[in-house]
Amino acid sequence: MTQTAKTVAILGAGPVGLAAAAYVLERGMKPIVLEAGPEAAHAVRQWSHVRMFSPWEYNIDKAAERLLVETGWNSPVACEYPTGAELVAQYLEPLATRTRLKDHIKTSSRVTAIGRAGFDKMKSDGRAFEPFTIRYQNGKGPEQLKADAVIDASGTWFSPNPAGADGLPATGEEALSQGIAYGMPDVLGRERARYVGKTVAVLGAGHSAVGTLIDFARLKDEAPATEVIWLLRGETPEKAFGGGANDKLAARGALGAAFAALVASGKVRVEAGFKVSHLGRDGARLRVATGSASCCRSVTVDELVVATGLRPDFDFLREVRLSLDPAVECPPALAPLIDPNLHSCGTVRPHGARELAQPEPGFYFAGMKSYGRAPTFLMLTGYEQVRSIVAEIAGDHEAARKVELVLPETGACSGPGPLASAPDQAAAGCCGGPPAEPASGCCVADVEAKAEGKKGCGCG
Repeated sequence: MTQTAKTVAILGAGPVGLAAAAYVLERGMKPIVLEAGPEAAHAVRQWSHVRMFSPWEYNIDKAAERLLVETGWNSPVACEYPTGAELVAQYLEPLATRTRLKDHIKTSSRVTAIGRAGFDKMKSDGRAFEPFTIRYQNGKGPEQLKADAVIDASGTWFSPNPAGADGLPATGEEALSQGIAYGMPDVLGRERARYVGKTVAVLGAGHSAVGTLIDFARLKDEAPATEVIWLLRGETPEKAFGGGANDKLAARGALGAAFAALVASGKVRVEAGFKVSHLGRDGARLRVATGSASCCRSVTVDELVVATGLRPDFDFLREVRLSLDPAVECPPALAPLIDPNLHSCGTVRPHGARELAQPEPGFYFAGMKSYGRAPTFLMLTGYEQVRSIVAEIAGDHEAARKVELVLPETGACSGPGPLASAPDQAAAGCCGGPPAEPASGCCVADVEAKAEGKKGCGCG
């Protein structure tokens, strides 16, 4: 008797979701990818203007690459740093539309609920032997499908953290949302008209905030009437500058160095120790305040950008049995490996099905969502996650336990790089920039590799 191949539902058609589908196909199982947006990689398209810290060699999954090669695809130059738009155009779009995955992706399909067929959350006996029921909305109305396993790779992009310093929306934030942008708006491109000549405050101290502030400084160079204010919850701006020239990821170090120079130049006004508590109106403008309603410090701006990180959405998983770390909101076994209080993205070791498993058999988080509120996610690590998860679903427990990933010494962080935002930092680009004279290679990494007896960095 022939056993029917397992069906694996994958939530999200981003880089990790598509990689998961590629591994499912290779294992002879059936993937069903449910993407809430109108096309694959919908979230990546929202930050299409942002250049990544990690070069192409760390952004392409192996199983996905094997599918692309079947179509005659030409891989990008390994050491170049793509923007979000280039990641979509040269990798994700061809993967979703030209390979065998194209018949397994349902776009405009937002998942609204997941449960076990015939079992509410309280019922246990026989639960693990029943398929998942997955309900989703599309243009035709409510739909439903069954799956043997579920990989939630839906990400966190559309669940930003609020402006309030206590993790809650600041008083007045929801009512004044029209004057607020979250994440990384395209300041120099499609959203330029919204900000040019305005007074803008950016709240946050991570790479998203820093990259956005650099873009606003460039906008100020083009339109001097533009005023830029950095709202910093902490007291020490220097923490946001990073390791500079000592950073093993040259693009990440260059971002911090460029930002430090901008702050020193006075182009960006710094308001440190600014823990947002209230938002209100000052005529047609926005008043952003810290402190109590009776006694506080405030700035008045035309626009506010909140770049305070992201958080996972669990609302549609109410009937799934989950176990989450109480602080990080990720699988408990993963929390000590990724806690941003202890780790950067370079010190997170590879992990897989064992760390990502949930009390609900056959249900896994992967990709950015698996990291909960931690910002230390690496795309390459996400690919290893789904390779391991799919092996486990297929019953290959040995392959699921095996680590098949070697990371660069400091990791390969996904995030904003400086090459588009700060052209004067281009020397910190491909493979560490151009080599010193006399040159014995195409770039710094090439020279160093050859000095160690290797063939080179692979991009020359």
